Amino acid sequence: MSGGASPYRRHKNDVEFGGAGSEDYESVSDPFDIVSTKSASVDRLKRWRQAALVLNASRRFRYTLDLKKEEEKKQIIAKIRTHAQVIRAALLFQAAGAQPNGTERAPPSPIPIGNYSISPDQLASMTRDHDFSALLNYGGAKKLKTNPDKGIHDDESNIMERKSVFGSNTYPRKKGRSFWRFVLDACRDTTLIILMVAAAASLALGIKTEGIKEGWYDGGSIAMAVIIVIVVTAVSDYKQSLQFQNLNEEKQNIHLEVVRGGRRIEISIFDIVVGDVIPLKIGDQVPADGILISGHALAIDESSMTGESKIVHKDQKAPFLMSGCKVADGYGSMLVTSVGINTEWGLLMASISEDNGEETPLQVRLNGVATFIGIVGLTVAIVVLVVLLIRYFTGHTKNTDQTVEFIAGKTSVGDAVDGAIKIFTVAVTIVVVAVPEGLPLAVTLTLAYSMRKMMADKALVRRLSACETMGSATTICSDKTGTLTLNKMTIVEAYICGRKIDPPDNKSELPSRLISLLIEGIAQNTTGSVFLPEGGGNVEVSGSPTEKAILQWGVNLGMNFDDVRSESTIVHAFPFNSEKKRGGVAVKLSDSEIHIHWKGAAEIVLAACTYYMDANETLVPLDKDKVEYFKKAIETMAGGSLRCVAIAYRTMKAENFPSSEEELEYWQMPEDDLVLLAIVGLKDPCRPNVKDAVQLCKKAGVKVRMVTGDNLQTARAIALECGILESNADAKEPNLIEGKTFRGLSEDQRLEVADKISVMGRSSPNDKLLLVQALRKNGHVVAVTGDGTNDAPALHEADIGLAMGIQGTEVAKESSDIIILDDNFASVVKVVRWGRSVYANIQKFIQFQLTVNVAALVINVVAAVSSGDVPLNAVQLLWVNLIMDTLGALALATEPPTDHLMDRTPVGRREPLITNIMWRNLLIQAMYQVTVLLVLNFDGKRILQLEHESNKQAIRKKNTLIFNAFVFCQIFNEFNARKPDEMNVFKGVTKNRLFVGIVSFTIVLQVIIIFFLGKFTTTVKLSWQFWLVSIGIGLISWPLAVVGKLIPVSERPFSEYFINIYNSCKPSRLLRRNRGLSRGNVDDT
Repeated sequence: MSGGASPYRRHKNDVEFGGAGSEDYESVSDPFDIVSTKSASVDRLKRWRQAALVLNASRRFRYTLDLKKEEEKKQIIAKIRTHAQVIRAALLFQAAGAQPNGTERAPPSPIPIGNYSISPDQLASMTRDHDFSALLNYGGAKKLKTNPDKGIHDDESNIMERKSVFGSNTYPRKKGRSFWRFVLDACRDTTLIILMVAAAASLALGIKTEGIKEGWYDGGSIAMAVIIVIVVTAVSDYKQSLQFQNLNEEKQNIHLEVVRGGRRIEISIFDIVVGDVIPLKIGDQVPADGILISGHALAIDESSMTGESKIVHKDQKAPFLMSGCKVADGYGSMLVTSVGINTEWGLLMASISEDNGEETPLQVRLNGVATFIGIVGLTVAIVVLVVLLIRYFTGHTKNTDQTVEFIAGKTSVGDAVDGAIKIFTVAVTIVVVAVPEGLPLAVTLTLAYSMRKMMADKALVRRLSACETMGSATTICSDKTGTLTLNKMTIVEAYICGRKIDPPDNKSELPSRLISLLIEGIAQNTTGSVFLPEGGGNVEVSGSPTEKAILQWGVNLGMNFDDVRSESTIVHAFPFNSEKKRGGVAVKLSDSEIHIHWKGAAEIVLAACTYYMDANETLVPLDKDKVEYFKKAIETMAGGSLRCVAIAYRTMKAENFPSSEEELEYWQMPEDDLVLLAIVGLKDPCRPNVKDAVQLCKKAGVKVRMVTGDNLQTARAIALECGILESNADAKEPNLIEGKTFRGLSEDQRLEVADKISVMGRSSPNDKLLLVQALRKNGHVVAVTGDGTNDAPALHEADIGLAMGIQGTEVAKESSDIIILDDNFASVVKVVRWGRSVYANIQKFIQFQLTVNVAALVINVVAAVSSGDVPLNAVQLLWVNLIMDTLGALALATEPPTDHLMDRTPVGRREPLITNIMWRNLLIQAMYQVTVLLVLNFDGKRILQLEHESNKQAIRKKNTLIFNAFVFCQIFNEFNARKPDEMNVFKGVTKNRLFVGIVSFTIVLQVIIIFFLGKFTTTVKLSWQFWLVSIGIGLISWPLAVVGKLIPVSERPFSEYFINIYNSCKPSRLLRRNRGLSRGNVDDT
């Protein structure tokens, strides 16, 4: 494969063939190795859950996909769909209400309600049952006091009245979990339950032997520590859930246009009321139940409701529209008859409104890491438990006054049980510290934080996994219009009557007949509209940017939109098609004459023209010279980064026009022998910051490719302006390629060319899909932007689908993973930064947590095995666990992204989570902590000059100092974890107030514990000298980290060395590899 030389390749261990789909993932033996959860099977998802070592399943799996609820959701959807189909079948069976005597069933009479002569139930029943006779009887718009052209009056009282009578377009949602549910979830942790039982037993024994005044401290302190852990965990989890709830509500808040008072205005889907008139176009979601007012070639995809992927054509014979369905083709307008819970979609959404979560690849991998560490920790805890019990019951464990704790036959049963419980409590607490339950949840925390912040950066995340996958993106296939450009189009050049008109709206140079035809074509062949306020004022133009620019030009030429549309009737339409790059209408004039108007890509429409109209209103044949003149004009405009659009028409005799509706349905509008009326150039300036964003991507190892439906020369000019193409020398094949050229290549040739493509012009949505597939097969992680309905396959196929929030259709948005709310390419680059930030923050937390894990485990194990006692008791370990788990995750997982992240190459999706740099950092810190604290544990009395004090007091002081120093080591190391590969660990620390707040909170609590809570934590007050020693021990970790970063590390991951050693020890594998080599195949180790 020749794409191998590309600098934008994935990590060598991360080659994933896009065409293989989920089969690649199924073949991986490691249950935690899921590259993409986007297409993983249910069995694959079950496997990693079963393989994970989990102490608290309800908490660990809270933010993963609830497989049971997902199955229930499918069953509910199936029931509602079946119900809908049964009603349809019954209706058809009744044959439109025919009774036995052959008379037609009388339609129901409308029931008045409020100021309206029809009830919501009757409207809902009519739409749900597709009852055509009821529709005729009710009179539709008249009963709802709606003008089919101008909609309802846009005044607050009218809208509020409609909401009170017919309901709002919302549905009851299941309430989110209460805070107490999170407390209950936190209580389900197996180790915490064991600790509470141990605390209760210790409490009972302590009170029995020492009385309530002194005997409750041991058991009570553990119980209180457990309660604090539960409360802090519950508060953290509850806040996270509120963030996800807010984001889910934002996802459902679709904005769309309605016609009110004759003008098109944008409102939220939740603000739609019965009686509203809503324009529909290809890619829109039908926002409520209703009936078709008018439409052209309108086709609806009802699969979301019926489950059948059959496209249903809508017209006056079949006018009923169901909420939640998508417009597959054509355009039209609808009258809303039912909203919210009165629609089948509302019933469906009310049944399944609870979000069932979604796991991400990083979350799954971290469950694997947590499981491995947990198994090691569990083994260590068992070893400690066995060793301590053996030492205790053999009389080798001594009290602080050097007396033996257990003497067979002399020590009471109560004291023996109490001693065993304390040992058991320490072992269980080691498990609490060793099993990093917070590790997988840290992903959810950083994703929740990132998603909230990304909203401020104009990116709405629909799939959690996309957030982190974006950090691995090696290429971005971007649209041109609106993403790289401002999407504010104006017509700046026009070629009419065979010459250039300057300015383009100079009516004095144009014949009246040509202006009349142009205005007719502009007004009728459009999905936009023009509103002229009754009291005067500026004209309001709505529609897509291209439509708005052409309509505004028409207004400048003297077009009265409503008058022109009333002078003729659209009898057939061919909606704009991204494959054919043009759209057209057939209009019938008052004298029954037929005009066919076409508008689209200039060179394509020009090729269908045989005449043009000159200044004398004469039709002049388009000879070779004139065609060349117009082609040159198109090339010149395209070279100036203008979008070129041609407008043409032709007449048709009435006798040749279809006479019946059946004939008209299958009639193909003539596309040849057209008369060229105008070729216009639309200017859409580049976004001011786009060049910097493209350069930032290049620096970060992410290649930006422009994929546009525009003319190749227009695309070339914009690409040079944006910096996608460096110079004119780059602007040649295969860097610059046309969609049909790429489409015509064989699959092998496409794979070879794909890596080199920087700009693809005149591309169809299928060309974009082919490019995405080729890039993925070449090993890229591909992000794709899209706004049209036909972009949905490419958005779905890509690793990350990015839909445009302003120009994007609902179909495109539903197929996407992230919605770019401002349609700006700079926001796409911000998403890349956030994606890398998610990965970097998780790595910071892993480094910090593993350092604590290793140090705490080694210190307690060595001390337990050698002396039979542990310097860090159960309550102290629980406090350390809180610093490490919940507070550490909050501090490190919420670091904002930095520019430094864009200096790196993309993160391979199978790169080791723990890099060589992280191994170096954590081993240096852990070795330092273990060495210093074990020296203090074994020789602390002499070093700290405590020989003159009683043995009990000296041990307590020494252990308190060890505990205090250990906590300060973690506090100082938290700063080191912020910047694993940078010398200055304080850079930007003041910008992260949460980090500063958590570190300050931890220090304050540590001071309170040492000074005031000694009874609970078995500590004593320390002198200021010992405080300085504790802080000094922690402080050394800073210069130690700087020295450590001077030690070079291999670029090859440590894990690969172990894999190779492991493989070299397996002769059968070597034999198999040799056989593979002899066949010319290299076995992937």
